[in-house]
Amino acid sequence: MSSFERPKTAQEAVLAEIREQLLDGRLAPGGSIRPDALGDELGVSAVPVREALRILEGEGHVHYRPHRGYVVATLDVDDLIEIYRIRELLETEAVSKAIPRLRGETVARLREIVREMDEVQDDVISLTAVNRRFHFTLFEAAEMPQLVRVLRILWDSSDRYRLRYLMSPENRQLVHDQHQRMMKAVADGNAGAFIDESHKHHEHAIAALAETFEMAAMEPEQKSA
Repeated sequence: MSSFERPKTAQEAVLAEIREQLLDGRLAPGGSIRPDALGDELGVSAVPVREALRILEGEGHVHYRPHRGYVVATLDVDDLIEIYRIRELLETEAVSKAIPRLRGETVARLREIVREMDEVQDDVISLTAVNRRFHFTLFEAAEMPQLVRVLRILWDSSDRYRLRYLMSPENRQLVHDQHQRMMKAVADGNAGAFIDESHKHHEHAIAALAETFEMAAMEPEQKSA
């Protein structure tokens, strides 16, 4: 059962629910989304569903196809590479500005979030959310709201890739170890070390997901052989 809850508006509630369904696979790549049917499922009209789908279309999660309607976008490694390259440029700026400005209470909050990541290590959905909270707690310390706004859009665009990556226990352990080193970099005031760890993570995620997508593409050929 879905944990659908209504925030401020129906459109916000529907957007949050569709994001969750995209993440957990209920809305699978290539699948169609019928606004009227989804609205009935959530107890709202088709209007807020269409509004939410337009936002998700702008993020690249869905596409609109004439005579077919909205379709869930497939995962593509070239798309991921582009998103990560842009993120690296912007996150380098944010981290470089944030770490010298960190106060004790923010460092303590980051430590607590890292401990929380340990507690949800085997819950991929929760781990994805806590991981995001860690990074944006740091980004927001840069006091560059427009930069953080753009980073939120980019993170939204890569959520499905991040979840797919974290499905692997080995990758979750790697992320755990990386965040321990990131936290040390924060405590030491070493922005360069933090940025280096982020770069290593992005490179590993791209390589791991490229291999996953390649293996998935080979499966139909093997079955038909």
